[in-house]
Amino acid sequence: MGLTPPEIIRQALAQRVVERVDGTGMIPAAVMILLYRKEGEYCILLNKRSEEVEHHKGEMSFPGGARDPEDFDLLETALRETEEEMGIKREDITVLGEMDEIVTRSNFQVSVFTGTIEYPYKFTPSAIEIAEVVEFPVAALIDPANRRVETRWIDGMPLTSYSYVHEEHVVFGATARILQSCIEILDDRLESEGHQLD
Repeated sequence: MGLTPPEIIRQALAQRVVERVDGTGMIPAAVMILLYRKEGEYCILLNKRSEEVEHHKGEMSFPGGARDPEDFDLLETALRETEEEMGIKREDITVLGEMDEIVTRSNFQVSVFTGTIEYPYKFTPSAIEIAEVVEFPVAALIDPANRRVETRWIDGMPLTSYSYVHEEHVVFGATARILQSCIEILDDRLESEGHQLD
């Protein structure tokens, strides 16, 4: 029997060095990728941001946000924001590891953490920050039919961007880049072992 997606992520991240970015002049922030089994299939938790938030109104995102001065580190930022936005208590999250940092067009330097929760779980999303809770099946994300790839030339260099489509939702930008990194880890491992997600 093969490893579960959370075990694959934990093992992969334990064997790699986190790639950092030069965050000079940027706002430190963190997000949490939550991966869990729901009704027989693994899902990744995202949310649709409300029109009341300061940045990225109406876009799909992971739970997360800017670091507060009182946060001990960026993992604490990710856990605190997940609790504030989704009502998921930090003690209910098993942290799996940290992925590479990314930067956003809104000048955030984002640390990316992964975790898992026991499901079912009662989410209590913030009415101010969250318009909708969206659970993306990992199998749908891995399916190439739901992935859009676009390459453009910017300053003489090819820049490839990804977006993901599931039902009426479209994930793009930094969130899609983070998803792509996560899906590549899962897809490579599952493909190499000949496993299917169940």
